[in-house]
Formats: sequence, structure tokens, C-alpha cells
Amino acid sequence: MNKKIIAIVVLVSIFSSIVGAYVFSTFFQSSQTISVQPTNEDLAQTVKYSSTTAATSGVSFVEASKKTTPSVVFIKTESEAVRRSSFWFFDMDPFGSIGKVSSTGSGVIISEDGYIVTNHHVIKNAEKIEVVLNNGKKNYKAVVVGTAASSDLALLKIEATGLQAVEIANSDEIEIGEWVLAVGNPFNLTSTVTAGIVSAKGRNINIVQNQFPIESFIQTDAAINPGNSGGALVNLDGQLVGINTAIASKTGSYVGYGFAIPSNIVVKIINDLKEYGQIQRGFDGLEVIDINDAILKKVDNQQTGVFIARVSETNTYTSKTFQPGDVIIEIDGTTIDRKATYDEILAYHRPGDKLQYTYIRDGKERKSEISLVNMDGTFELKKRESFFSEVLKAEFETLSKYEMDHFGINTGIRVTNVGNGQLRKMNIPEGFIFTSINKFPADELEPFVKKLENMKGQVRIEGVSPQGGKQFLSFYAY
Repeated sequence: MNKKIIAIVVLVSIFSSIVGAYVFSTFFQSSQTISVQPTNEDLAQTVKYSSTTAATSGVSFVEASKKTTPSVVFIKTESEAVRRSSFWFFDMDPFGSIGKVSSTGSGVIISEDGYIVTNHHVIKNAEKIEVVLNNGKKNYKAVVVGTAASSDLALLKIEATGLQAVEIANSDEIEIGEWVLAVGNPFNLTSTVTAGIVSAKGRNINIVQNQFPIESFIQTDAAINPGNSGGALVNLDGQLVGINTAIASKTGSYVGYGFAIPSNIVVKIINDLKEYGQIQRGFDGLEVIDINDAILKKVDNQQTGVFIARVSETNTYTSKTFQPGDVIIEIDGTTIDRKATYDEILAYHRPGDKLQYTYIRDGKERKSEISLVNMDGTFELKKRESFFSEVLKAEFETLSKYEMDHFGINTGIRVTNVGNGQLRKMNIPEGFIFTSINKFPADELEPFVKKLENMKGQVRIEGVSPQGGKQFLSFYAY
């Protein structure tokens, strides 16, 4: 390289440095951001600046965090793991359990006397549940008041008073683009707070493994990771707007999509669990689906609403009014844009409530008032009735008229809360519906459970899987 070329390169380098320094200085001065390598004092100023200017209504991330973290608890569960092997009938291994398995999650204190809401999947199959308060000073044994697998919620109770309960906001009022904080215990790191915005509302992502799921999630880009389940999603006033439930990720860790159950649904369900031990769901007797390209041809290009695929006879008010092919476009003044919105509206109501429906049939708009019923077709608010088997270490409950009609069966008993017993060893999952065992019908709760407890020899079970499909299982019981 000759001297001329070297001189040119040096000059270009000096000029670039001057321009770069000027641009850097101008840009960062206009952004009011300090140097790239701040001192400890500068770093503190940066954090303070970020937290105050990102807030709205004069409330900062710091204040919202301080207000919320004492209401979020750490939940530890213990259950028995069972060895499984495909070489044995019904996936059962006679060598039994392989020991205790622990898992963790989060929960939110909703009353000063010890009621805590969390996800159903956090405490599912747990034989021991322990709650650790935010200050870490005391661990409490928790009991399950009730669970709602259809919405992935559970209500726990610890013997304590004077706890700091979270304030609860109206989740209908939260808007897309609004700042929110996710508070929980990811990766066993207690009292972790992350920030993001509300990305969407009314999301249905088909993660609730239940025959009659309620899904209408708030989507957020606040970092939610394993262990955040059951924790709080709060606004900048430190008020609960949702219970963090799931992430959309191929790796199982945060990639920008988190989902929370809206607080309005949470409040309705925990009140039901507290008072009745089960959800008091109001049913209109309809099975609806979102309108897709194939359905558009059947409904004269009606773009909005939900398509009625089936009308049950359980609700006589509905069966006299609607027919398959109708499109519901509004309920009680709320536009029905998709099934998630429809599900959310019904989730707020109990049997006996009346709703005004607007629907389309043959291109014409119609209106009707519909009375909601329970799953047996009446207005009664029922308390949960179940039978627990010490032998099988599982709880059983009868099916409603609506459920049997839905599955096309005449008898049915569902298993819930499967513990460390024979059913778990046989890999019978929570939510499985027995219709018969060796032709003995599952119609009366206690006699059927006793039959299960004493089964010997060749056993043939007929039933319905938690996903709703018919199942036939056969194995030899010793």
C-alpha cells in the first residue's frame, strides 16, 4: 500500500470519528440518557428516571410493585410420582412409585383471613401444599377449598389473619397498550416483577384440558416464565387485572407471549368456589363455533358473531328459540366477535340469570330473552356433591344431564383430584368419565366407587376421556 492511500485512509478515519462523536453526542443529549458506562450514582438515576416516566396517572412501577408484592405468595407442592411402562397392561408398572416430586408456583392473597387464588394446574394432584408469604418468615399448610379445571383456577385457604389482600380492578376496563406488571416466582425466584403492555384481550388458545373450558385470556408481553403460574397481573395502580396462567413458547420459557385469566372471571369463580365448592355456570344449551371460511358460505357472508353448531334439549328456553345455523351477534348489548367473547359473557352468569340475545337467521336479525339454567336444566344453585375413596385415593362426582346429553351417554361418573393410589398407577387421568366397569353402570356414586375398589381379575372399563372421546380400557387386576 503506498503512502497516498495510507494518508487517505487516516483522513477518512479521523473524519468518521468526528462525525460519529457528534451524532452520538447529539442523539444522547436529546434523549436525556447518560453515558454508556454509568457510575453507581448514574445507574440509580437511570432506574429512577425509567420507573417514573413510564408510569401513568402519577403512579410508578415502583409504587405498583410495593403495593402488590406482599399479596403474592410462593406455593410449593409435593406429590407422588409413579413409574410407568408400556410393557404392562394399561400402562401400569407393578413396581409402583418412584418417590416424591416437588413443584412450585405462585398465588395471590384475596382476603386478609387467608384465602388465596392460584391455577388449578399448580396444585393438581398435590398431596401437600405449602404457602410461603412474601416476607418468607412463615410457611403455611394450605387446604383446597375448591377447584375449577374448566378455567384453570383453584381456591386455597391458610390459617392466618391480617394478610395484605390484593385490590381487584375491573378487567373489562383495561385497554390494549396499557402498562401491566407480572408478579410471581419464576424459577423459584420469589417476588419477581416484570413489566409489559396488554397485547390483546379475549384470547382463546385451547390450553385448558377440559370438556367445557372457559378461555378468554388477557395477552401480555410482560415476561412470564415457569413458576409465574397463579401469580398476579396488575395495572399501574397495583390492582389485580388477571391471574397469570400460561405462556406461548416452544422452549417453555418467555418469548413474548403470556396469558392471564381476567380478574372479573376470577372474582365470579372464587365466589362460587367459596360459597358452593363448585362453579355455578349458567348454560344457554348452545354449542357455538367461530365463523370460518367454510361457514361463511352457509350464513350469507355474515362476518361477525358465532355460529350455532348444536342446540341441547337441556335448556328448554333455548331449544324453543334457536336452531343450528343461527348466528349470535350480540348478548346483553355486547358485540360477539368470537367464541372467546361469548364464553366470557356466560362465565359471569349463574343459573336463573336472563340475557338478551340478538341473532341472525335467514339473513334477518332477531331478538330473544333467554333464561340460563344449570347443567341439569333447572335454576337451582347446587353445592358440590362428591365421594372420596381412601382405597383409590381419588374423588368422584356424578355427571349432569347436560354433560350426559353432550357426550351421548346415559350414565356417568367423573374422577377428580387423583392422588397416589390405584387409579394413578393405572394411569387413569383426572377428568376421566366412567360409564361402566364390566357392564356395571356408573349411575349411583357410592356403589360404583365400591365396585371399582374391589375389582379383581379381567377388568373392562368404558368411558369418556378428558378430551371428550369414547374410551375402552382393558386390563387384569390382581
